[in-house]
Amino acid sequence: MTTLVPLIDISRGGTLECQHFGAVAVTDTQGRLLAHAGDPHWLTFTRSTLKALQALPFLQAGGPAQFGFGPEEVALLCSSHNGEPMHVERVQGMLGRIGLTHRALQCGCHVPYYVELGVGPAPATVDERHHNCSGKHTGFLAWCVQHGQPTASYLAPGHPLQQAVRRNVARAAGLAPEDLRLGIDGCSAPNFALPLSHLARAYARLASGARDPEFGASFATLSQAMVARPDLVSGTGRSDLAFMRAGRGDWVTKVGADGVQAVGSVSRGQAFAIKVIDGNKTALFAATVAVLDQLGWLDARQREELRPWRAEPVANARGTQVGERKAVFRLRAGD
Repeated sequence: MTTLVPLIDISRGGTLECQHFGAVAVTDTQGRLLAHAGDPHWLTFTRSTLKALQALPFLQAGGPAQFGFGPEEVALLCSSHNGEPMHVERVQGMLGRIGLTHRALQCGCHVPYYVELGVGPAPATVDERHHNCSGKHTGFLAWCVQHGQPTASYLAPGHPLQQAVRRNVARAAGLAPEDLRLGIDGCSAPNFALPLSHLARAYARLASGARDPEFGASFATLSQAMVARPDLVSGTGRSDLAFMRAGRGDWVTKVGADGVQAVGSVSRGQAFAIKVIDGNKTALFAATVAVLDQLGWLDARQREELRPWRAEPVANARGTQVGERKAVFRLRAGD
């Protein structure tokens, strides 16, 4: 834990109650470390921040054009969606275009996020299309159909699809495939652990879009879709929607489970990756806003738009202020 630093403190009655440790790495597209807090090379599982990179083999092979997927469908490839009707209907449309049913999806199913958030009533039935990762999995299946590869084993780490994903993720992050630590994500897909600085580099490249000499067309298609339809990347009441809307077309961002987030700036060709080691989402979002502020990426309007996600006074159910949540770190220049 010596390589992690306190990012967010929560006090009650003036006494420290909780402290959330983590690390931050800020890089450019070449991987140059521009700023950091804690260990910028902290090894972390990427979780759902990986989704845009997992779509690279499909994009590189011209998959969207072949199946008639537009920006809305591409956004869903990168999504951790709410399972709202707008998400489920589009996933169903994508499955129809590749000639498969939702039973081919191996992500499992769960209560849609929008129900947990109180956005709407639970649907009469829940299936794999409601899973937050169903867009990504549909993209996986589309690649298999496109290349004549088996769909029954598409999640196996040795499957040609997952090997292609591993190669493309490594290239985007500036690593060798063997440098990626393998794990299995909550949706049963292979996931990788890599240093925060390399995740930031991949997002700087993703945000730079067509300016990237290696993945230009693919990165441009992915990042533009995410920025254009953040409601499909996440959904009502979700952080990715709020952050990308506040970014006004300049921020490409994706949150992942257990306290990881990456944010890239289109205009700057820079990005940062952040990990809160205890996985606390409230602390993660507060720290993310603090990084944006310290980097000078926020204006007054954006600061106000992101107020619900910032470090703020803590109130109880009656609305009485009982404590304070505040950022306690300062970014240091890259070493």
